[in-house]
Amino acid sequence: MRVTGMIRYMALLTTLLGTWFIVQTYFDRSWKAISLRSWLGATDKPSSKQLPRHKCGNQKSCPQNHFAFKIISGAANVVGPSICFDDVVLMSSVKNNIGRGLNIALVNGTSGQLLKTDIFDMYSGDINKLDTFLREIKRGTIVLTASYDDAATKMNDKVWAHFVELGSSHVSKLGFRDNWVFLGAKGLKNKSPFEKHIKNDEMTNKYDGWPELLEMEGCAPRKMD
Repeated sequence: MRVTGMIRYMALLTTLLGTWFIVQTYFDRSWKAISLRSWLGATDKPSSKQLPRHKCGNQKSCPQNHFAFKIISGAANVVGPSICFDDVVLMSSVKNNIGRGLNIALVNGTSGQLLKTDIFDMYSGDINKLDTFLREIKRGTIVLTASYDDAATKMNDKVWAHFVELGSSHVSKLGFRDNWVFLGAKGLKNKSPFEKHIKNDEMTNKYDGWPELLEMEGCAPRKMD
């Protein structure tokens, strides 16, 4: 009786284990094949309405013979600025090539190739350094500028004149801790349409002692030879 009972017990256990294995396998595969979207009558195919990605993360693509760009000023003296051109980040905190004052990138207006980047401390730096930098810019060069912390304390008439020549309409209005983003070019005949400026005003400042950051994106025309 004991042997018979043991055999029956082992047979029952084997049957239960086999049944559990079959059920587990079946439902596991079934639930993998069935999704909530299926229950709702939808397919698992990717949506054909996914938004396309544009260069520099901009809201729209640029036409032929134009370069996409995005310039973001610094936020107070905490978050640094960034400059993107033709889907390449030229200056940013991640690249560790930004600093207090004016952050400037020079780009070949025909090829889009980066020529140079530099930082100019406009609070305690040497303004003659910026004067020389701007004076040596060659015709056909695109100039991208983003402010950080303070962009104006060291400004003088010579530097203002250089930026006006590049197409700026706001540079002479810059004040202590104002935010400013600008794209111009050497040899530009008219004023640049790519410029934003916000005043440091304790009544409207977003941060304590600083205005909100500025963000500007657009399409800069390629210089055709």
